[in-house]
Amino acid sequence: MISLYGGYNKLIIFMAFKPKNNKERILHRLKIAQGHLRKVEAMVQDNAYCIDVIHQSRAVQEALKTIDNVILENHLKSCVANSIKAGKSEEAVSEVMSVFKKSN
Repeated sequence: MISLYGGYNKLIIFMAFKPKNNKERILHRLKIAQGHLRKVEAMVQDNAYCIDVIHQSRAVQEALKTIDNVILENHLKSCVANSIKAGKSEEAVSEVMSVFKKSN
């Protein structure tokens, strides 16, 4: 992105955070969710327009869903895969299903 400020051409490069592993991905996503939640709290304190607060609240919920998805993906690739290899597929499937039954 090129921008003009004070007569000088500046090249602005945005570096995206690249987590090294799932733990870093989860922690990064948690920080994003915390930021959204702090914004919701500030908006309520400032008596912001209700619809704007709801939009920000939805961002918190989406961030948490993303965190759940990353954790679930990791669980399926590691713990569940290991359980299946060890002949414990019924227990692994039951455990995952119990999480989804609680959320409905």
